[in-house]
Amino acid sequence: MNPRIPIAIVGLNFGRHIVKQLTDGPAAELFQIVAVCDQNRDKADAIAQKIGARAFYDLDELLADSAFSAIGLFTAPSGRAALIRRCLEAGKDVITTKPLENDPQAAYEVLREAEKMGRVVHLNSPSPLLPPDLAQIAAWREEFGLGKPIACRADVWVSYREQTDGSWYDEPELCPVAPIFRLGIYLINDLVRLFGPAQRVQVLHSRLLSGRPTPDNAQLGILFQNGALANIFASFCVNDGDYYRNSLTLNFQDGTIYRNAGPQRAGRASELSVVMNGDEGRTIAAQAIAAGGSGDYQWETFARAVRGERLENTVTAQEIVAGLQIIEAMARADASDGLAEVKSTG
Repeated sequence: MNPRIPIAIVGLNFGRHIVKQLTDGPAAELFQIVAVCDQNRDKADAIAQKIGARAFYDLDELLADSAFSAIGLFTAPSGRAALIRRCLEAGKDVITTKPLENDPQAAYEVLREAEKMGRVVHLNSPSPLLPPDLAQIAAWREEFGLGKPIACRADVWVSYREQTDGSWYDEPELCPVAPIFRLGIYLINDLVRLFGPAQRVQVLHSRLLSGRPTPDNAQLGILFQNGALANIFASFCVNDGDYYRNSLTLNFQDGTIYRNAGPQRAGRASELSVVMNGDEGRTIAAQAIAAGGSGDYQWETFARAVRGERLENTVTAQEIVAGLQIIEAMARADASDGLAEVKSTG
């Protein structure tokens, strides 16, 4: 069995949840947190003491430490590409969270630099390898010859009653169309991997229950370059116990695939089915339950990459950035008449 990989966690607002994953979950067998870093000294000290790690309050001081080769970077997305670059230049591999960066061009450049340096940059969404649910959808599309993508309806909701706290979640420029930026990004990344890059977006949102100045109820319309249409609904307002549904209804030329689209759920697993026009009309051609799905951190995959294994069929820089281009266009649409073209990057 390989020894655990020493890792440092930077940014402990969201990063505290990652600390829990790496100390209480299966990933604890792969990684050992040896250092934590946050500008809030009390927070860094408290978490470091609890898990037996060193506390840092400055990124440069952390990067000068040779006791670890991997970093979990969980700062706010705005300007994160520059922080990733500093980690890479210090000889560290990086795992971070969605969205990678607010600026698609900056994200593309740092991802290409990582490739040239032979360093690792992984995210939870889009994940380095296709998650089991998307892999099953892709396999069915080929197996049943479903043809061209036509459209998608996608939903994600939770019940948050947040109050303003001065964080970047309160800033429309840093967190544009908040439900889409914070939750719908998973669905955007899923659709990019299934439908390809986008051409145009349209956005609507409202503020119903939140104590934050940013909206808590939103929908995003997307026209993809191949002509497919999608609508993503994301909300912090729905209290039905079905948190993070992440449902998809994917229409193809010769069939429809459903993910978590009905009232029944299989816990954290994804319920999948494909419906076609058979000899007797509407036919359920296949059903499956996929353990794990979009948004999960692929810790084992990250560990393999950090140890030098060359992974096949991983997400490309272009695919990662295509999702960010949609988000960037969404922000421009929100600031204008609700409609914006998606800009190319690279």
